[in-house]
Amino acid sequence: MNSTGTQVLLRDTFATAFAKNFILVVVWLILSYINGSVVATFFSNQIFYEDPRYILFIHMVINDAVQLTVTVALFVVSYIYYTISVSVCAGFILVAVFTTRNTPVNLAGMAIERYIAVCDPLHHSQICTVRCTYILIGLIWLISVVPDITDLFVTLATEPLSFFYTSVFCLRQNVFKDPVLLYKRQAFDAFYFSLVFFTLVYTYVRVILAAHAMSIDKTPVHRARNTILLHGAQLLMCMLSYIYPSVEVFLNIRFPGHSLEIRYANYLIVYILPRFLSPIIYGVRDEKFRKYLKRYFVFSQNKVKRSVEN
Repeated sequence: MNSTGTQVLLRDTFATAFAKNFILVVVWLILSYINGSVVATFFSNQIFYEDPRYILFIHMVINDAVQLTVTVALFVVSYIYYTISVSVCAGFILVAVFTTRNTPVNLAGMAIERYIAVCDPLHHSQICTVRCTYILIGLIWLISVVPDITDLFVTLATEPLSFFYTSVFCLRQNVFKDPVLLYKRQAFDAFYFSLVFFTLVYTYVRVILAAHAMSIDKTPVHRARNTILLHGAQLLMCMLSYIYPSVEVFLNIRFPGHSLEIRYANYLIVYILPRFLSPIIYGVRDEKFRKYLKRYFVFSQNKVKRSVEN
């Protein structure tokens, strides 16, 4: 990894660097194809435009696609150029941080929507309107952007202008270096984790209670319960991004000399793996969306067959 001062510069061999980047780019292409198919399915069928749950879902898919593209691009660029301009790096990092923080907050919003649909169905259409959904998405972005954009303002105030024309290995701590920012980041991370975690627990428990209280068909309740449970699993995987620096330090102590491999494995587990869950939760599990997604693929397959026959 990059180092400054008295630290030692460590870099992968060409073969190792090529293998790491090749695997990462292939995974990115697979996920981009899946996400692109899901997005195309949503925008090709007006039935989803007026359903808040699908609007929130497609917002999360697009957000995750942006997050994945930015982080993969940053990873590949770090191997090509190794160090890049601080101003460019800051832009990469801020977009990555905003979209990373966006996902768990979006999960909380989706869980609340499912809770209202099950526990207060008579008022669901009045509360969960399309307009309110877009307002909620605006609030999600506000909540995700405001705490971390201050890092840029503090850095602008404490660092000379010439700092932004220097080159660094693009890590958050190499750009936003003020120690106060680390404590602020940890405080906000703890707050966000607690808020989203308790939101998911509360909605899950209320849906469970509703399932026991209902004497009619409980299938929608069970589906909502399982969806919230999957949101919880996805949340825990997303929250690994908050603890992975500590885990990385521990693993570096436990396995000295393998810092590059540890960082790469952490990146795959913490930032890549959770992005597989979003399309699965709604794109595959949800019967309505799966039906239209299946039609999209069937249409594509038939189109290919016709072109081959011709």
